[in-house]
Amino acid sequence: MTTPQRNIDAAAIASSIEQLQERFGKDDVGPLVAVLEAMKRNPQDSVLMDQLSEAFHGLDIMQGAVLTYAPYLAVILSDSYFDDPD
Repeated sequence: MTTPQRNIDAAAIASSIEQLQERFGKDDVGPLVAVLEAMKRNPQDSVLMDQLSEAFHGLDIMQGAVLTYAPYLAVILSDSYFDDPD
C-alpha cells in the first residue's frame, strides 16, 4: 500500500512562518522555520516531512504555543486521514 501524497499549501506555510517569526524568537523556533522555508519551496519532499516532524518534536513544551499561532502545522503533521483506506 502506498502512502497518500499530501497536498501542502505553500501559502499556508508562508503564513505559518510569518506568524512564528512574529511571535517567537529565532532561538525558539529557528530549526522549525528553516524546515518550513524548505517545504515552501519543495512541498512534496518526504524527507522534509520527516525533518518537520523532528523539529516539531524538538520544541517540547512549546508545541502547543506553536500550534496556536501556526495551526496549519497540525494539518500537515497529522497522521490520520479522513478518507477510507480501501
